[in-house]
Amino acid sequence: MEKYYAGIGSRGTPLVWLTWFTALATRLEAKGYTLRSGGANGADSAFEAGVVHGKKDIFLPWQGFNNNQSQYFMIDEHALNMAKEYHPRWNSLKPAGKKFMARNCYQVLGYLLSHPSDFIVCWTPDGLIKGGTGQALRIAAALDIPVFNFGGPNPNAVKQELVSLVQGEK
Repeated sequence: MEKYYAGIGSRGTPLVWLTWFTALATRLEAKGYTLRSGGANGADSAFEAGVVHGKKDIFLPWQGFNNNQSQYFMIDEHALNMAKEYHPRWNSLKPAGKKFMARNCYQVLGYLLSHPSDFIVCWTPDGLIKGGTGQALRIAAALDIPVFNFGGPNPNAVKQELVSLVQGEK
């Protein structure tokens, strides 16, 4: 059975966590996990850099976003409707912002929006649910998908929980 995780987060993720996310992505890929991410600078790019054997699904808001050559750049009506359901101020977003929010649905649920990620690894400022990452975290909360957010007050405890989860895999 395929195993997936979403590796996402703020463009302002601190370097110490970017470095750790890159190493983590390599370890998770070796354990059979496929990365789902979004091609943005910061955490997304750090996770993607750690994938050495191509086990990644990078979902872009449009073709060529951030010079990423991923084949996953089509935002369909189903993703837009789902994004609207989970975004608190949908009507205030511009068309590009709506595409970013819909792209986050794919990171959590995959290309067909039907296979949830096993867990999410991220960094947000102060561990808050905000920005584009916040959209993915709202969806994860609604679907009871575990989230490991390293931006909160106790990242070492989060790290220990994540390591325990991954080491417990067969």
